[in-house]
Order: sequence, then C-alpha cells, then structure tokens
Amino acid sequence: MASGSDRNPIIIGGLPSQVPDFDPEETAEWLDSLDAAIDERGRERARYLMLRLIERAREKRVAVPEMRSSDYVNTIATKDEPFFPGNEEIERKILNATRWNAAVMVSRAQRPGIGVGGHIATFASSASLYDVGFNHFFRGKDDGLGGDQIFFQGHASPGIYARAFLLDRLSEAQLDAFRQEKSKAPNGLSSYPHPRLMPDFWEFPTVSMGLGPLSAIYQARMNRYMEARGIADTSKSHVWAFLGDGEMDEPESLGQLSIAAREGLDNLTFVVNCNLQRLDGPVRGNGKIIQELESQFRGAGWNVIKLVWDRSWDPLLAQDRDGLLVNKMNITPDGQFQTYATETGGYIREHFFGDDQRLRRMVEDLSDEQILHLGRGGHDHRKIFAAYTAAQEHKGQPTVILAQTIKGWTLGPNFEGRNATHQMKKLTVDDLKRFRDRLHLPISDQRLDEGYPPYYHPGRDSEEIQYMHDHRKAAGGYVPTRVVRAKPLPLPGDKTYATARKGSGQQSIATTMAFVRVLKDLMRDKEIGKRFVLIAPDEYRTFGMDAFFPSAKIYNPMGQLYESVDRELLLAYKESPTGQMLHDGISEAGCTASLIAAGSAYATHGEPLIPVYVFYSMFGFQRTGDQFWQMADQLARGFVLGATAGRTTLTGEGLQHADGHSQLLASTNPACVAYDPAYSYEIAHIVQDGLRRMYGETADGRPGEDVFYYLTVYNEPIQHPAEPADVDIEGILKGVHRVRAGEAGAIPAQIMASGVAVPWAIEAQRLLAADWNVRADVWSATSWNELRREAVAVEQYNLLHPEEEQRVPYVTSKLGAAQGPFVAVSDWMRSVPDQIARWVPGRYNSLGADGFGFADTRGAARRFFHIDAESIVLAVLTELAQDGTIDRSLLKQAVDRYQLLDVTAADPGPAGGDA
Repeated sequence: MASGSDRNPIIIGGLPSQVPDFDPEETAEWLDSLDAAIDERGRERARYLMLRLIERAREKRVAVPEMRSSDYVNTIATKDEPFFPGNEEIERKILNATRWNAAVMVSRAQRPGIGVGGHIATFASSASLYDVGFNHFFRGKDDGLGGDQIFFQGHASPGIYARAFLLDRLSEAQLDAFRQEKSKAPNGLSSYPHPRLMPDFWEFPTVSMGLGPLSAIYQARMNRYMEARGIADTSKSHVWAFLGDGEMDEPESLGQLSIAAREGLDNLTFVVNCNLQRLDGPVRGNGKIIQELESQFRGAGWNVIKLVWDRSWDPLLAQDRDGLLVNKMNITPDGQFQTYATETGGYIREHFFGDDQRLRRMVEDLSDEQILHLGRGGHDHRKIFAAYTAAQEHKGQPTVILAQTIKGWTLGPNFEGRNATHQMKKLTVDDLKRFRDRLHLPISDQRLDEGYPPYYHPGRDSEEIQYMHDHRKAAGGYVPTRVVRAKPLPLPGDKTYATARKGSGQQSIATTMAFVRVLKDLMRDKEIGKRFVLIAPDEYRTFGMDAFFPSAKIYNPMGQLYESVDRELLLAYKESPTGQMLHDGISEAGCTASLIAAGSAYATHGEPLIPVYVFYSMFGFQRTGDQFWQMADQLARGFVLGATAGRTTLTGEGLQHADGHSQLLASTNPACVAYDPAYSYEIAHIVQDGLRRMYGETADGRPGEDVFYYLTVYNEPIQHPAEPADVDIEGILKGVHRVRAGEAGAIPAQIMASGVAVPWAIEAQRLLAADWNVRADVWSATSWNELRREAVAVEQYNLLHPEEEQRVPYVTSKLGAAQGPFVAVSDWMRSVPDQIARWVPGRYNSLGADGFGFADTRGAARRFFHIDAESIVLAVLTELAQDGTIDRSLLKQAVDRYQLLDVTAADPGPAGGDA
C-alpha cells in the first residue's frame, strides 16, 4: 500500500493535510522519537504525548487540520498486519458449511404450508466478520465470569443458529422449526435474538434497529461501573456490537457516541457491516457511507479502523505511486460499487480502471475473472483478524471497525448486491447448485433435485468440527450463551419500611418523596444497599434526590477534577470514581439503556443490581417505549419511577409535560408490573413485594421473576395516613383495597381512585354525606393494570376449562359485597380505569383527564376535566339517578351548587409542589 507521502494532497477542514517537507532529516528525528516512545512506554503514553502536542500547537496558533476522514483504503497497512494464528483452509470450510446451513434453514422455512420467511443476505455479507470473532476473539463464560457481551445483528440470526448446529448446540429439528415457536415447540427458534424466547441462548435483543449500538455503549459503561464499585470483575469482558451501515441512520445508533469516548470505553468495539445497502436500496448511493461514518466517529472521539479491501488489492495499491488508484476509490460513490458487485470483470475493467491508461496498465496482466474477484475487506479473514486485534489492543478510546462487504455474498448472481436481496428468502434449485459449487460442498444434484435442500454437517469427528470445539474451549466456552448464576438476595425485613408505614404525620409530602424515603432506608441496608443503582436524566434535584449526592455520589470514572460551586452546602454536587448514582444527562434513551444493563447484570455477570430509574413520567413510556420492550425481552429487572405523574398535577408545565396515559402504555408491556399508589405505606408494601419477586427466591427455586416494576408518583404534597392496623396487604398488591368506609349518609355508593386522586375521592365522600345523604366507601386502586391482567387470565382459564369450577376475578370478588354504583377517578385518561369495567359487579362509570394537558392551577385543570371532588360528587349522584335511587332534579342542583360549569370557581388548590 502506498504511503501517505506518496499520494496526492487532499484538503481537510480547509487546510492541506500534506505540505512540502523542507527538512526530511528533522522529520525523521520526530518520527523516531515517537517510535521510541511507543516502544519504550507503550501506546497509551504515546497517545498522551500526541494529544499534548496538538494542544500546544493550538495554543501557539499552529493550524492543525482535524483528520475527520482518511483515504478509502484499509487503516492497517499490510506490513503492519499481525501473524494470523488460524488455519485458514479449515476456517473456510467451517464458514462454507455455516453459510450453506443458514441459507437452507431460511429456504426450508419458506416451504409450502409454512412460509414464515427469514433473512439470508445480511449474514451472507457478515459471515466472515462473525467467524473470525468466534474462532479467535469472543470469550465465553466457563471461567465463572461474564465473558464478552456480544450484540449480534438481528437479521444475522440464521448464521448464528447454523454455527450452533455444527457444534451440536442445536439440532436439525430445531433448524427446521425456525420461526415456528409454538407449532414446533419445544424445538422452535425465534426469528431474531430474543432472550425471553430463548433464555439459555441469546443474551441481548437487537433487531429493533438502533437499540443495539445504544445498549452496547451503556453495557460497556456498566461493566466499568460494576468493577469500579467492587461488585464484579469485568476486566476481561469486551463488548462487541455488530451493526449494519443502514442501521446507523437510526438516531439511537449515533446519539450517544460521546459518552463512550468521554469515559474512555476501550472495552467496546463496534463492527459496522458496510454492505452499502439498506433493506430496499443503497445506504448512500451518491455518497460514501464508510467515509461519512468515519468522520462522525472520529469527531465523537472514537478510534476508527477502516477495513475496505481484501488482500487481492494489496499488489495493486503497492503500485499506486501517484495515488491514482486511491483517488479513484475516493471518488467512486457507493451506488457504483454496488453495481460493480453485480457486473462482470470486463465491465469493472472498463468502468473502474478504464478512466486512465495508468489504471488500465495496473490490471493488464489480470484476467476478467481475476478482476471480478478483487474483493472487499470484510470477507478476508486475515484482514479482519488484524482489525480485531488492533481494536482490542487500542487503549483510551472505543473502536469502530468499518468493514466493507457485499450483501448476499456467495449466494449467487440473483442475490449478490441486488436491491431486493433483503426480501429474497428462497433459493431455486439452480441457485442452490451454484451456491453448493461455490462453497465446494459434497452434496449431490440428486439430493437438491428430489426435495428440500439438505443441511450439511462434515461429521462430529471431522477436523473442522474439532477445530471449532477446540477454539471455543480455549476462549472460555460457547457463545452466545445466557447463564444465570446469581443467587437470591437476602432481603431486609419489615423494620426497614417502618418509617414509611407511619405516614407523614402533620407534614405534607408528595408520593415521590415518600418513595425516596423508602429508598434511603433500603440503601442503608448492609446486604443490598450497595446494589442499588440510581439513574436519572439530569433531574435528581427535581425528584428530591439531591440528598444522595454527598453519600452515594455521582459516578464519574475520572472523579471530580474541579471544585464544585456548591461545595460549602450540605447537599453539594459530588462526583466519584466509585459513585453509586448514574447521571446520564438529558437523555432518557441513555438512562433507559443504563437501566437495562443494570437490570440484567444478574445474568450478564452473575451479580444482581437493583436499578432505580426516576424520570418525568411523560418522557418515559412515551419517549422510550421501545426500550422498555427491549428491557422486557432482555429479562431485566428493577424499579422504574414515573415521577411528576398525572395530567393535572404538574401544574404550570402544560401539554408537553402532562402525563395522563403512561399507565395505559405500561399496561401493554407484559413484563411491566405497574402501580399508581396514593400513600407511603402502599409504596412500602409494593417496593417490598417488588424486591421479593425480582430478587428473592421463586417457588421453583429460581432467583427472581423476570418482571420490572413501574410506579407513578406525584409532586403534589399531601398528608399520608399511618398504615391501619387491619391493613389489606393482599389488596394493595393485587390492585385495590378500601381506605375509608363511609360513616355518614343513608344511600350507599362506591368511589374508586388511584394515586393523587384518592384525596379528591375522600373529599367527595365528605361532600356526599354532608350535602346529599350518600354513604360512599373510598377504594384505593393501586393498580388498574394488575386487576385487569388477573381478570383476563381468569377468563382465559375459564374459556379453556368449561368443565371445571369457574374462577372469579379478584376485582369481582373483592367488590362483591360493596353496595351501590361505582365511580372511578384518577389523573389519567378514562381508558386507564375503564380497563376493569367488565368485571366490576355493579353500575360503573369513570372520570378522567382525556385530551391534551395545559398550564393552569391544579384546581382549574381538574375542574376543566371534571375530575375534582365536586365533579366526583356529581358523577356519583348521576349513577344513583340512573338507578332510580334519587331524583334526577338533584343533578342540576349539584351542578349549580358547585358551579361545575365555571372553571374559575374551583379552588386553585395547593400551588407548586416539590418532590
């Protein structure tokens, strides 16, 4: 490969990247000094010296261009490639068998009567990138540690299954059950990496594009966090994220690159499979995606390794003394390179090398067939090995490897590089024969003609299979593998929750602060206190959690290199390399990625962490709902707090902050156990039960259930009563319990409320008794979602077991003895309490804050939505009138008496409100 000084100068950042060398001898001395620093003190020291020199150059106003992109050639020169320790011939045979089985598995899944599809082109392009990793780099978990964390590209799953088949980790019956998880149970294989569906195989769900790279960054950071805090030895763990170049268009893919660079996560490597194609066409037809990504990653502070050309180009590049070939590579757009992948050698000779006689002379001794097989770097095992080695040896920065490949590589002319290749799922007999010949597999024409294409296995005693087993044993075991080694945690007893159960006395506090008080007591526990991971998006003070700053401290691997502006205050901002709090900035996506990494540490590293993620509730499930599904799929556990909940409670903030629907969104996630508590003692029981379910021992001996808890808490101060002596713990946990029985009035009725609405219901109870002779009981519906979920399960059981005694939903039996109509109210849209309407034993109506939020006083907003105490009174009277219990004329009297049509007549209620 030609050296940089032999190439034509290029302009970067408006400045020439190369200037004439007036003193080569002095230049050599500087280069020798750098070489000596590397040889004697190592790359980290040399990197430091280079950064200081750049810093000093800028101080002296020496114009140093930013090298945001380099030539369209391999970053690692041929002469710098390390020795390749593998047997390339055997590895090629392994890869050929894997390629075949991956394609056949998908093709067989398209057989008549099944037709479940699959994708083969993505793995075909990235097969070598994985194979080198499996053979030489990926570490397993057999040493009792976490091994490497590998985020496999979702659409490449057939190739991972195919390799596992060769290793006897999966059977032929399982390959034939690809995408048939129920009809072929227990052999069914999930379409993509889904830990919930295959909990012993996959570790990380990645097919929701963009979440893989985001999660990988925060997984690498969590590894460092766990080691810094002495929880797990993660020093040998490396995080690999295999991504697609089209996937990098997702904002999540590139949105958090800076944190990886800022924290020096050299335990992280991105491998971007640049096959130049999206699902339907080119990624950058008129541009160059590798160059674009190089610029973005360099600008974010990453180490960039480009793997563009395979070894067949090395002799040509060595001849390129004038830089003509490199310039041609630089200026050829991706769309044209995609075309070259589908054309003949003669076409490439004419259109790529034909522009200049000097280029044509470079290939005049090559046949058209040889020109056709000038290949891409992502298919060359030696080049890949060099790139992976350099990535692992690089210190101080995360690394991205940009590897050029061809989508559908080896699948034949009908697949390779075609725009439609992502959607092509079935190979014809002719395709299969060409594919077999190219892979040199001993499969007869007769076997391909007579039925479904067969799988290929060279035999358990073959040198290929023994080679695979030997390399995996040497690297610590098979991957991907998910192992749960964590033991149940010793959980604190009732005494820890005593303060919360006493209530707040004469003090008014919001439920957010009630939760924080419970958390504070839990973090003091000697057994589990250190395992709590506090996470917030730059809102700790908003949620009243700044009290943790001095004691728990904010995690920063560099510590605090400055004097805090509030250092003299009791609650000073304090950063520490061993800090317990993750302050991820204004990034809900980053915080949720931290939540997932912490919440799955019990499996990833065998050490349970208890994440507590607190956020503005409007920006939780609404903004990062896809990640909460990812959390469920990854079997992560922890507590999620939707603070400042409610459509009318966060007064003044208005539409963009007024959450009246996150409980409904939470109900769609099967792993989410959602509560809307009103009082501190309810919170205490819910948290205690959550710890038991997620971190205690289950009935079948497993360490915890694969769920996570979502609690919506508010910023409106109220007085919290002490826990009653006859507290209904079962009702609190199942979703409804009576908090105040009606004591006055003759006409029975029922009011169900949740969260901040419970005090309104109690005030309505008073008004109904004093003004209308109605005796209303008040129920706290701690979880509308759990009530509905249990009722649906009961109905499903009854549907399928008609011959057995029919079960009764909990909500039906709990409310069975209650007299009168039911009115439900909350600070959510009506769809939230309406979830249980079918199973309430009596007339049922709901009030809710449907529509957009707005800024106003709490009282005005609640009067507008007609969810305040006076509106509850009217709703109860209306249901009684519908029953014929009272005269309808009383309804107009109530409207007039309480001025329910006049928003300004409402009591403004408590202003503001802290956590």
